Amino acid sequence: MTSKTPRRYRTAAGTARRQPRVRRASAGLTPTRSAAILAMLFAAGAMYGLVATPTFGFGRLAVEGATLTSETAVRDAVGLAPGANLVGLTTDPLAARVREITSVADVDIAVGLPDVLTVRLAERRPIIVWAVGDQRYAIDEGGLLFAEVSDAGEAVAGIPVVRDDRAAGASLGVRSTLDPVVLDAATRLGSLKPADVGSGAAALHVRVSDERGFTVGSGTGGWTAVFGFYGRSQRTPALIPGQVQLLGALLAGREATVQTVVLADDRDGTYVPKPSPKPSPTPRPTRAP
Repeated sequence: MTSKTPRRYRTAAGTARRQPRVRRASAGLTPTRSAAILAMLFAAGAMYGLVATPTFGFGRLAVEGATLTSETAVRDAVGLAPGANLVGLTTDPLAARVREITSVADVDIAVGLPDVLTVRLAERRPIIVWAVGDQRYAIDEGGLLFAEVSDAGEAVAGIPVVRDDRAAGASLGVRSTLDPVVLDAATRLGSLKPADVGSGAAALHVRVSDERGFTVGSGTGGWTAVFGFYGRSQRTPALIPGQVQLLGALLAGREATVQTVVLADDRDGTYVPKPSPKPSPTPRPTRAP
């Protein structure tokens, strides 16, 4: 490399004067730089040792917040082999797989050294239980059937149950979605309590069928109210509050004698009384032989 020619400048007297050369500091290693590089090498070696050691191998899966989600489903979704090193583990791909479980709305996964992987679930919230034959499904606010449940399950205790006797109901299962109109009517009717219609029944039972649409009943030997079918633009579920009031008026003072109530809309309804019991035949007297 050729050296640069020193710059010259002139003085007031007109004579040329050479500009002094500036010397730069050497780029060689200083004690501070040497110490920093040594520390980085030690850190890299320590990290390699942590990654290679079996001390921090995956040994236990801790699942929190699971009421409708099985631990087996979570473990399968995580897919982490026993002994897999947890140091520097990227949890985002694991969380993405767990979110694919239908009952899971969100998840947080944390590594707890030396050997624990903690999965914290935020599950979907059931608003109604859909009964089809012997199957029971939890449904969220979007109408998604997201988990199979049992009648005695604590996770759905107190959640309204609607029995689906329609032919189309047989095709429903986990990951199915209810029609929005059906969901709207089901949640409105499922939330009814006996006191809302002035009934002395212990509970109300909601069904939907191809023959009658939605019905509400007081149980075996009691009455059945036919609410009917609903659509998106005509006879919408918005009729239901008025139908409930009309049902209460038709049951008032005569609940024990009513067999069927037909609610044409929120203003027009009628009832059919229970048939009168037939009198028992009078036994004929018999003569002693």
